[in-house]
Amino acid sequence: MNVRRWAGAVRWYLREVTGEAEYDRYCERHRRHHPHAPLPTRREYEVLRTPHREEHPQSRCC
Repeated sequence: MNVRRWAGAVRWYLREVTGEAEYDRYCERHRRHHPHAPLPTRREYEVLRTPHREEHPQSRCC
């Protein structure tokens, strides 16, 4: 495996683990289902998403 592919794999993994890729997936889904609606900024998305995370904890310790 060359260095570029290895770095890409590490970048992908870190984005998945930290939740960074979640916003990108949300944007893709939003564009498909609501093409004329404006996209929320990342900050607006996090504000909308926080209550859902609090009400539906998954594998978190707290």
